Amino acid sequence: MNIVDWLGFVGVFQILLAYVLNIFGKLEKKDLTFILLNLIGASLACFASILMKYVPFIILEGVWALVSFIALLKYKRSN
Repeated sequence: MNIVDWLGFVGVFQILLAYVLNIFGKLEKKDLTFILLNLIGASLACFASILMKYVPFIILEGVWALVSFIALLKYKRSN
């Protein structure tokens, strides 16, 4: 695997980890850890998609990162 593969792998792993931990009740969607796993994971996956020039996933992960960033801003405002 090359560096682009690793970036994508780590990003997708973080997104899936957040999802699994949420499903099993270990993280709530409003937890900072959940938000950061999604934000960092989606950003890494988006960056890897940009490097691969794969537009559908650039859009998917870019929107995911944007929504996660908005969630982070809401979290910061509430604390």
